[in-house]
Amino acid sequence: MKSRKSLGDSEELKEINISPLIDMVFILLIFFIVTTVFVEEPGVEVQKPKAASIKDLEKNSILIAITAKGEIVFGGGQIGIGGIRPTVRRLCAQEKLPVILQVDESAPGALVVRAIDEAKLGKARAVFISANPI
Repeated sequence: MKSRKSLGDSEELKEINISPLIDMVFILLIFFIVTTVFVEEPGVEVQKPKAASIKDLEKNSILIAITAKGEIVFGGGQIGIGGIRPTVRRLCAQEKLPVILQVDESAPGALVVRAIDEAKLGKARAVFISANPI
């Protein structure tokens, strides 16, 4: 029968067990992936008009897209003109956020104006229209 040898004073540890270290690194990796803030894109591709005067906007904002067909999309789902105000109001309940409208260049102008009004009535801090630089 074999018995276990215990480490004496004269014996040294020849290997370091790093498996707990690997487990800890994976747990930290998962933690940082889960807590990362992801930008929620509207979910449709729009052709934005060209603009000479553009500026960088805040990363933490509400993105709403208006397509050429007049569809209003937020978070990959169609919300319609009536869904802008409740969506903005719900997202601005804790902190007032700016709304960025990604408008297709051939979208109906009246719909864009109504979308701006609905976002303002939903208590958005500001409403911007996204454009491509020249």
